[in-house]
Amino acid sequence: MSRYASNGEGPTVASIEFKQMVKALHKAGIEVILDVVYNHTNENDDEHPYTTSFRGIDNLVYYMVNLKSYVQLLNFSGCGNSFNCNHPVVKELVLDSLRHWVTEYHVDGFRFDLASSLCRDTDGTPLQSPPLIRAIAKDPVLSKCKLIAEPWDCGGLYQVGNFPNWDRWGEWNGMYRDAIRRFVKGDPGMKSSFATRLSGSADLYNVNKRKPYHSINFITAHDGFTLFDLVAYNEKHNDANGEDGRDGSNDNFSWNCGFEGETNDFSINALRQRQMKNFLLALMLSQGTPMVLMGDEYAHTRFGNNNSYGHDSLINHFQWNQLRSKHTDQFRFFAGIIRLRRRHPLLGRANFLLEEDVTWHEDQWDNPDGRFLSFTLHERDLGGGDLYAAFNAHSYFVNTILPSPPDGKHWYRLVDTNLTSPDDFVEEGVPGVLGTYNVAPFSSLLLHAKA
Repeated sequence: MSRYASNGEGPTVASIEFKQMVKALHKAGIEVILDVVYNHTNENDDEHPYTTSFRGIDNLVYYMVNLKSYVQLLNFSGCGNSFNCNHPVVKELVLDSLRHWVTEYHVDGFRFDLASSLCRDTDGTPLQSPPLIRAIAKDPVLSKCKLIAEPWDCGGLYQVGNFPNWDRWGEWNGMYRDAIRRFVKGDPGMKSSFATRLSGSADLYNVNKRKPYHSINFITAHDGFTLFDLVAYNEKHNDANGEDGRDGSNDNFSWNCGFEGETNDFSINALRQRQMKNFLLALMLSQGTPMVLMGDEYAHTRFGNNNSYGHDSLINHFQWNQLRSKHTDQFRFFAGIIRLRRRHPLLGRANFLLEEDVTWHEDQWDNPDGRFLSFTLHERDLGGGDLYAAFNAHSYFVNTILPSPPDGKHWYRLVDTNLTSPDDFVEEGVPGVLGTYNVAPFSSLLLHAKA
């Protein structure tokens, strides 16, 4: 894309600079996952046709159509048309495109937008074994890449946990996102679901040879609210998008903590800070692959816009000045918790938790009013020391009895999201944690057992 080139120097320079970028990222130990959209094209719908390529070449081959009319385009993408990816000709085009990105640009994998649309036949019927998805999983080049599906489409095909995978495909875990959002904001009856998602969603992914890392865990993404907006808005505010507020999801499971939008109220802002830290801690303690949204580390806001793709403005631009000045405490917390995740062997396990790996300090799973959950991850033969975590989504303090640490060890406080920086995260741990701990409203706690 020409505009991505330095000084507007054109597509050739953009291509070269992309390759240079990938090399630089690889040198820094960072892999590159390319977000790809093969579910639709720019050629719009039947009411507003915009013929630039495939519609003029062979409409019936390249698009899903209503077979009764052979004219009406089917729309499972929300963008007016649906690419006919399981037609042999179209399938090869997509495969060639993907291989080009790997062999020419050396990307490490792909995230497939609305991937369930790629699981439909020419007439839109869902396929149990879609040829394109299988071909990607079996391809000698592509099968070595990271393959991530957004396992739903705009036609109602929801495949979280059962996307055709051949033990190769990972999935954006939409059930994880919803359960974590709802528990942390204090919805009733979410304790059991919260625990299941923290544990790696074995109910969805412990099948055949799939692993916890096939669950891509996330709270926020480029679609929807940012993390700050998740705790600052109850409703979407999409008027600037020019669609009279019809666009964007209405089901955000958000909570504004007492005021819609930005405010100078100290108590509301303090609560929002706690909630953002609670979300991150839950994400980084969860088994599976964590995904964070760029800008959440400094509390980026889109001012309640949850469908901002069309804005080339501060709504979407990374605000370096805010990272450096306004939200240094949040950035510090993010960096520390991510560091903990990468270093501690009990987090990010390759296999699903066994019964002896975790103790749930809970005997009221079915109580819908229960909004407190604590558990201990046991080091067993992995080392690193036990971890005790507690999440309180009640509006009051919970004075909880702590389990005894292993023999010869003591509890050290790593995280208390109710505390201000730098006490909210202390990497070496704070000693002196004894038999009980008074967990503040809407806060979370992490303890580490060590000698």
